[in-house]
Amino acid sequence: MEYIIKNGFVYCPLNNVDGEKMDICLRDGKIVESVSDSAKVIDASGKIVMPGGVDPHSHIAGAKVNVGRMYRPEDSRRDAEKFKAGRAGSGFSVPSTFMTGYRYAQMGYTTAMEAAMPPLLARHTHEEFHDTPIIDHAAYPLFGNNWFVMEYLKEGDVDACAAYASWLLKATKGYTIKIVNPAGTEAWGWGGNVHGIHDPAPYFDITPAEIIKGLAEVNEKLQLPHSIHLHCNDLGHPGNYETTLASFDVPKNIKANPATGERDTVLYATHVQFHSYGGTTWRDFVSEAPKIADYVNKNDHIVIDVGQITLDETTTMTADGPMEYDLHSLNGLKWANCDVELETGSGVVPFIYSARAPVPAVQWAIGMELFLLIDDPAKVCLTTDSPNAGPFTRYPRVIAWLMSNKYRMNLIEGELHKWAQRKSTIATVDREYTFSEIAQITRSTSAKVLGLSETKGHLGVGADADIAVYNINPETIDPSVDYMAIEEGFSRAAYVLKDGEIVVKDGEVVASPHGRTYWVDTRVDESTYNEVLAKVESKFKQYYSVNFANYPVQDEYLPKSAPVKGVML
Repeated sequence: MEYIIKNGFVYCPLNNVDGEKMDICLRDGKIVESVSDSAKVIDASGKIVMPGGVDPHSHIAGAKVNVGRMYRPEDSRRDAEKFKAGRAGSGFSVPSTFMTGYRYAQMGYTTAMEAAMPPLLARHTHEEFHDTPIIDHAAYPLFGNNWFVMEYLKEGDVDACAAYASWLLKATKGYTIKIVNPAGTEAWGWGGNVHGIHDPAPYFDITPAEIIKGLAEVNEKLQLPHSIHLHCNDLGHPGNYETTLASFDVPKNIKANPATGERDTVLYATHVQFHSYGGTTWRDFVSEAPKIADYVNKNDHIVIDVGQITLDETTTMTADGPMEYDLHSLNGLKWANCDVELETGSGVVPFIYSARAPVPAVQWAIGMELFLLIDDPAKVCLTTDSPNAGPFTRYPRVIAWLMSNKYRMNLIEGELHKWAQRKSTIATVDREYTFSEIAQITRSTSAKVLGLSETKGHLGVGADADIAVYNINPETIDPSVDYMAIEEGFSRAAYVLKDGEIVVKDGEVVASPHGRTYWVDTRVDESTYNEVLAKVESKFKQYYSVNFANYPVQDEYLPKSAPVKGVML
């Protein structure tokens, strides 16, 4: 199939295209230089054209997501719809699988990553991917509290840890090394937590700093496309910005392996809004976002996403089990908790971020400060840590906030608790994002840090024909004033094409193809690999509730498998 998208205002930061009126040609699912005269025409006159959105950190599939769906029927009732070209779906903060794919597509997103997959439960995650239409996806296996990882790194055996990581990534069909509250979730299995990066895990006697450094070294040995994906210790605690800055420094002197090609960073820090808190208690809680932003501005080894508070009732879920217990103790709402054998743990708790409440007001301000005080949009990605800080369906609203100081000030002066002004600098920051900067934080930066920018996040020749066309005319609209039109325009795209197929037209889903699953196929020294696997198999017999042979995810679970090949070490 051939299409030509004509006369749109194109924003493609990876190719230095900033609002130029031009045509985009596509054939057989790829962007090409030209098409034949018989190509179908999509008239994008007076409209914005961007690459399909890429979400590098969301919670969309897997065991804890399903718990969030099951134990919150009140959330399911808030948003339910029968889609003409697909299945019915429901769920506001935790949509059903089908609804997840449809809602992302309606906003112009074509790729989204599941940010925390317990390896033992990988098969279930891939089953839900199979039921999530349209979007390409990948899952991040959890490594930061894994018994094998902690033992190898405690012994200083980075090569053996790399061999184990290589096996686990292939066994789970995972994409990157995810680290959540390193050593802390393991401590939670014994009723505790760690505080700071030098507090050791019980019984393993290894610190978060040692885990972060060791896994960063493993990541570069394996030449993974994405850097370590770090959820720092002390999430959500007043005064945690000091732990955050110390964590950022741990892998600073590790060099990105040049064989990775696309990225030159060694650390991706996620939902940093939750890690930018000053003070000692909630009474003297203040924003320390300016210090975090200053660090990011001055250092080139790091990229972050924000985890922007959207001021909604939502569902929090994370492998940071002790944090979820703290949250349950704070708000008294229902709580689910799970320990995943030798690997990780998790918790799920509903939460209400009320604009009138003092702490959520400051949390909202902190996220905005991070976006607006980090100078280079190549260092920051738009996320809400969905659904933790709010559902991903609020991305259009976050975009409108970023593009309009008036929208922010109306909220600050009219709805937010006065703490937002007293305990942050947000009311003094008048920066407004451009359309090009929005394209960067929602597309090009995400694709690059994920190591997917050869085919994702841009509209150059050879890229996947994942394209979003929005009913927004940059020549006639002033985002600073017409912010509601911006929010509406990014909520329901005029057209979305996935691999060259129209999947959304006039905001409605018209097709629901299967997306591809990315995973990394790494290679290590065969003798080390076999030695490690023998030890792993022995430990399985001793500790695991499943057989070693039944643990890996079979190829049949990935109907559109997209392996990213590694390089022999």
